Amino acid sequence: MLWRGPFTGDAMNRRIGLNWLGLVPFLAFALLFLVLPTMNIVLGAFRSADGGFTLDNLRGLLTPRIMDSFKLSIQVSAASAILGCVIGFAIAAAMVHGGLPKWLRGPISTFSGVASNFAGVPLAFAFIATLGRVGLVTVLLKQWFGINIYAMGFNLLSFWGLTLTYLFFQIPLMILIITPALDGLKKEWREAAEVLGASGWQYWRMVALPVLFPSLLGTFALLFANSFGAVATAYALTGSTLSIVPIMLFAQIRGDVLQDPHLGYAMAFGMIVVTGLANLVYIVLRTRAERWMR
Repeated sequence: MLWRGPFTGDAMNRRIGLNWLGLVPFLAFALLFLVLPTMNIVLGAFRSADGGFTLDNLRGLLTPRIMDSFKLSIQVSAASAILGCVIGFAIAAAMVHGGLPKWLRGPISTFSGVASNFAGVPLAFAFIATLGRVGLVTVLLKQWFGINIYAMGFNLLSFWGLTLTYLFFQIPLMILIITPALDGLKKEWREAAEVLGASGWQYWRMVALPVLFPSLLGTFALLFANSFGAVATAYALTGSTLSIVPIMLFAQIRGDVLQDPHLGYAMAFGMIVVTGLANLVYIVLRTRAERWMR
């Protein structure tokens, strides 16, 4: 008779059952607050007031006001994602491969972890207190240097004001995501490039950036999705001044604007499609980038 060991048969099954038991709270949370609400939104987008199937809700997205809100949201998301990628990559590259002291990496990474999750009303209040019409920086620039940024055309409650606010969490998120990719660049690649006579710029242009390109493009997609779905910061900062999709949807949920719940479902469905595609691009490119780094 063969000895089956202490972790075979019933004992092994019980152990596997206990391991899966630890996932029950997570699975229940994901089901109740992610899967079921998403399914309800998708079904509601194709449902009429009497409960039948219809495409009229999706056709309602083609109205000029809603199309303009999607266009504005895409523009703000793209602008904040591009600037976040450029600035965040520069900081991460200086931290990993530049001449910055090594002891700075810990504080920068810690701050990035905190700032990437700092959003909503506190972030909006911080920017209003700093760059509002009577904000600290606005007043100091006017008193000390005679510079009135609002007379020069700046307005915090505008497209660029909202984009600037989003950069507070977009740049740190870029630093957190791209730093491991920069760590993955092998020293042998740079040494080989230098032996062949390549300059530092040629190494980055012809070796490092092509290797990092999937990670950069994937991170851009993630930053785009992160900005596209933000509502609390935008609403607390601009109110109804900027009619981006999350604010329009928020007003729809409260019944202040469209007063058509199924059209609201269609707007939410449109946001799910846009953010879902952006996240899909990120996952695909991230997987490709990880293969390059092996």
